[in-house]
Amino acid sequence: MTTKQTATPSLPANLTLGQKVDYIEQYSPSLLQGVPRTLSRDQIGVSHPLPFDGIDIWNGYELSWLNPKGKPQVAILQCRVPINSANLIESKSFKLYLNSFNQSVFSGKDEITEVITRDLSACAEAPVEVQLFPASAFSQLNLGELSGTVIDDLDIEIHDYQPNPQLLKTTGGAATSETLVSHLLKSNCLITSQPDWASVQIHYEGEPIDHAGLLAYLISFRRHNEFHEQCIERIFCDVMAQCHPVKLAVYARYTRRGGLDINPMRSNCDFSVTNDRLARQ
Repeated sequence: MTTKQTATPSLPANLTLGQKVDYIEQYSPSLLQGVPRTLSRDQIGVSHPLPFDGIDIWNGYELSWLNPKGKPQVAILQCRVPINSANLIESKSFKLYLNSFNQSVFSGKDEITEVITRDLSACAEAPVEVQLFPASAFSQLNLGELSGTVIDDLDIEIHDYQPNPQLLKTTGGAATSETLVSHLLKSNCLITSQPDWASVQIHYEGEPIDHAGLLAYLISFRRHNEFHEQCIERIFCDVMAQCHPVKLAVYARYTRRGGLDINPMRSNCDFSVTNDRLARQ
């Protein structure tokens, strides 16, 4: 079923996103804010049980705290939020929350990990996996690239800058299996309209999907306002509805804002992803 094009869903009234706020430097878990996933899923017609599996992978590059002697410590945070959580974690609140550790004393990485795991899980209303990499482990983090055929050099004419699933079509012929990549996905924040840039990887098995139509469809998000996770679920649902692949996976690597990047993956098949940072991240 093609995703519904309806009005922007009503968001929780207390969101700090789009508001001027003070930065708090003492640990404050109350800064975290969740947004019910049902708001966008009801809007685009996602059924229950969910038609996909997947994960939301977050990377945080601005985490620091004080050790018992008052010396600053730094780490890179990675966390995985399950897509069956009641809430997605609102990114500005996540940024403010991480900055609240700046002048707080903790015994070490293990205590910080335990605290963040507890707080994020409470916000998402589901178990969140958290891993911290101290400076001594930064070399373990890889720089990579999405595998697949890049379709961005196709010479196409663009007219749509709001999501248009009618651009998606198949070409006929024998079923195929391929992985396609585009670096031209851009959407905007649902509240502030700030640009969100991403590279997207689409793997499918089924009747061949028209590459030009797929590229035009991805570009059509360019003036669309929606959270990262919601955009990827919309893309998944539209491709399924218009092209009817037997298997489908959609994975996006968004560039960071405020020290955080979000990398949602949705799939109805066995599709593993890495958390390798792309050049633009």
